Amino acid sequence: MILVLRALGVGDLATAVPALRGLRAAYPGRELAVAVPGWLAPLVDLVGGVDRTVPLDGLDAAPAWPGPAPALAVNLHGRGPRSHRLLAATGPGRLLAFRCPEAGHDAGPAWDATEHEVHRWCRLLHWYGIPADPADLTLRRPPGTEPPAGVTVVHPGTKIAAKRWPAARFAAVAAALADRGHRVVVTGSAGERELAGRVARRAGLPAGSVLAGRTDLAGLAALVADARLVVSGDTGIAHLATGYGTASVVLFGPVPPERWGPPPERPWHRALHVAPASGAAGGGVGTDPRLAALRVEEVLAAVDEVERAVRGSGAVAA
Repeated sequence: MILVLRALGVGDLATAVPALRGLRAAYPGRELAVAVPGWLAPLVDLVGGVDRTVPLDGLDAAPAWPGPAPALAVNLHGRGPRSHRLLAATGPGRLLAFRCPEAGHDAGPAWDATEHEVHRWCRLLHWYGIPADPADLTLRRPPGTEPPAGVTVVHPGTKIAAKRWPAARFAAVAAALADRGHRVVVTGSAGERELAGRVARRAGLPAGSVLAGRTDLAGLAALVADARLVVSGDTGIAHLATGYGTASVVLFGPVPPERWGPPPERPWHRALHVAPASGAAGGGVGTDPRLAALRVEEVLAAVDEVERAVRGSGAVAA
């Protein structure tokens, strides 16, 4: 069995898709298991080629499963040492990971904190002689789901305060898009329902447009797959848009798009990241100044750009 560690969130799993596909192709006859938080299992199903998930919340305890130790363990979680030690505790025949002498792992390539997350894990596998295509990001559409098609998704929330663009600006974008004829819905987790409702009310949207807390992960993926457009911060839903080739405008700060953004060669995805003028104040509690410097007009202009790209290509395809 091959055990892969990626016990993080939606965007983290989506950026590991090319590496997971590379492992599947390299070991077609081996069982491939991925250790992730249990709630991410529906998204793992959309990657394809993964035989099962091993529920794992955090790095405090090694994943457990019946049967022998894995023949191969692959650390797609981090640089170590905790993640290295967790996998080593499973007794694998071989560990593929970045070099980490602190964890007793002297093999593998050196960690590069500046590289894009997708390329990082492909480079790791390449070092061990396993091909992986960083462009292979496409996700499967969830079966048996029928969300409203052609909506524009505005997603104002994120777990990290510094990545949260002010709600009033999201509302202004939502209102402008609705005036242009977009069918706008506002998404988020159950804990972000109040935020989504505030954005919708300020934008003049009907109560039914608030989908925060009303969609499970598979339902959210299906909604994005059939959407006209996604406008969000640098969070998981942006990676779903990349995985489905759905037009998107993603607002970045403090982490630049060069590390987490959509493929720059795709004109139907636009990553916005600007440096503020000297002394510029943040636009919301905890908002990174580079994100606070983004204006509503810039976001709407980016929407125009990606929609022109969609019309010019005739169709969006991941």
